[in-house]
Amino acid sequence: MLADPKTERKAFGILVNQYGEKLYWQIRRIVLTHDDANDVLQNVFLKAWNNLDSFRNESKLSTWLYRIAVNQSLDFMRSNSRRTGISLEECDNGIANTLAADRYFDGDKTEALLIQAISRLPEVQRTVFNMRYYDNMKYSEISKILNTSEGALKASYHIAVKKISEYFNSID
Repeated sequence: MLADPKTERKAFGILVNQYGEKLYWQIRRIVLTHDDANDVLQNVFLKAWNNLDSFRNESKLSTWLYRIAVNQSLDFMRSNSRRTGISLEECDNGIANTLAADRYFDGDKTEALLIQAISRLPEVQRTVFNMRYYDNMKYSEISKILNTSEGALKASYHIAVKKISEYFNSID
């Protein structure tokens, strides 16, 4: 349906309905705020629409969309860091610390602490952790999205879990 010009708009609408919420939460776990996540999500679907003809069916459509979402999210964070002159790590920590004030955040104290711990992780570890922990993705799928080996992903996830545990142990 996406390949047929007569039905591509309707098919794309179905695609947005099917993947919008999943992509929103993947993006939100990277950029952390609701408004930024909505902006990035719009950019993701705009980029997907503009590049439909470049999708070659070599991977699942969901993998392609997740790749766009992760890349757009990371680009957004890097752009914010350059624009403000604040390092990516400082920016992430600041956002995580103010998350409780976000009217869209409905987590408890433990969830807020987990988000703070995750925000302190390096970019790749944070992304891998989010995909495994929240989305329960298999390493094989994450590997396709991030274009890296499963072994490297397993190591990143293990290190991320260890750092998160250390963070929780340090606040006791």
